Amino acid sequence: MDIGFIGLGEMGSAMAINALKAGHTVRVWNRSRDKTCAMAEQGAAVVDTSEQAFFGDAAFSMLADDNALRSVPVDGTLLHAPKGLVHVNMATISVALAVELAELYKQHGVAYVAAPVLGRPDVAAAGKLNILAAGGCRHRPRAAGVRCARPEDLARRPRSATRECVQTRGELHAGIGDRGLRRGGDARERPWHAGANAARRDHEFALSRAGVCIRGYGKMISERRYKPRCSRRGLKDVRLAIAAGDGVNVPLPVASVVRDNFVDALAHDDGEKDFAVLGQLAARRAGQ
Repeated sequence: MDIGFIGLGEMGSAMAINALKAGHTVRVWNRSRDKTCAMAEQGAAVVDTSEQAFFGDAAFSMLADDNALRSVPVDGTLLHAPKGLVHVNMATISVALAVELAELYKQHGVAYVAAPVLGRPDVAAAGKLNILAAGGCRHRPRAAGVRCARPEDLARRPRSATRECVQTRGELHAGIGDRGLRRGGDARERPWHAGANAARRDHEFALSRAGVCIRGYGKMISERRYKPRCSRRGLKDVRLAIAAGDGVNVPLPVASVVRDNFVDALAHDDGEKDFAVLGQLAARRAGQ
């Protein structure tokens, strides 16, 4: 396939490299051009504008947050996008922006698939991310055709993937398993038997992820190893989960506590350290 990739941070670079290894033609663009050099060495074609990345069969984006995605001139890009292009947004963004983008893309006749991911950069490099995909049914298989991970097909509406991802991230950080944000209406998009299977998978996934988190982060905390991922991004994810809950009047009290802990980490100049730094924060509060 001929694809474009926008956003070459730790996650985006790993995913784009996997696409190259799979034999796809990849055009890359990044707001800071220095990050494209390594991709060029891997065989990617570096383009000068985001519009040039929106050509071919599909365009993938992995940008840091809502502001980063809004900084890309989407309106102009969509005007020049070829017919049949699919944009797969793999970043975790707000539910509100997901709804806004889905409507905007519909107006321009360009397919939009929300496909936020769960996993760290090393998991992305290994091709083992969990992808929560939602969008038009006929477009999701094409998106999966260049996947670097395991997809979980959710629903027709992109907001479904966004809500599921921000909630799951918030719950993983907070250590809770309630799926209350489905009050927002997305549960009704699934047949009852699919909803029951999803509930079972959610429970199994939460247990499996809890074990991974305890083993991974426990080791990092004991070794005081706080690189490379930054807590600032974790704060963003938890805030998105809380905002999604606010939108449907569902409280996430433990997530609120986790948010405050991330804010505390930032206040002590630990915003660029890994989430494991919260262990150091707890020790500091205990006078250790």
